Formats: sequence, structure tokens, C-alpha cells
Amino acid sequence: MECIFCKIANGEIKSDVVFKDEKIVIFKDLNPEAPTHLLAIPKEHIESAEKITSINSAIVAHIFEKISELKNDLKLQEGFRVVTNCGEAAGQTVKHLHFHILSGRKLDWPPG
Repeated sequence: MECIFCKIANGEIKSDVVFKDEKIVIFKDLNPEAPTHLLAIPKEHIESAEKITSINSAIVAHIFEKISELKNDLKLQEGFRVVTNCGEAAGQTVKHLHFHILSGRKLDWPPG
């Protein structure tokens, strides 16, 4: 498989991992848009939010639970935003479900 996030999840490509367990990986974004910009991905390949089903949806809950549990370790105490893009028109550039975790500056609304 040519998916860069699958390769990161499998350890084939090095990344600055801040958390990993048997289901997910959270790592620093290479092109940060905020002082803290992390990506949370499931190890299982799910193409996008559009592909979440009753069979695989528990991984989304697990990701959000870990973000909440690790918020102090991840330096998210001042507030944070969690975003996923679904499809090219929405800005999804890697076709593997991922959540951007942004913090460390005022995040304007509406976004870009």
C-alpha cells in the first residue's frame, strides 16, 4: 500500500510520535499551522470520515478519548481544535482518516 499514514502507523516512515498504542498514532505535523499541530490517525486504514461505519466507528471515539486524556501532555490546556477534512474539495490531501489537533494560538472562525 502506498498510503503514507499507513507507513507511519507501521513504523516504516519515521515521525515525531507523541503517543502510540495498539489502535492509533498521534504525531507532530510536518507543516504546522499552529504552535501545537498534531495529527491523530487510526492504524487501520480508513480512507476518510465518509468511510466511518458502525463497524469501525469505535476508533473515532478512541481517538477523542485519548486526546482528552492526554490534553496536558499534548500542551492543549489553553483550548484546542480538532478538525478532519473529507475529500479534496475540503482540503484532504492524504486519503487516510486523520484528525488535526491545533492549539497554542487564537484559532479564528470560520476557518480558511
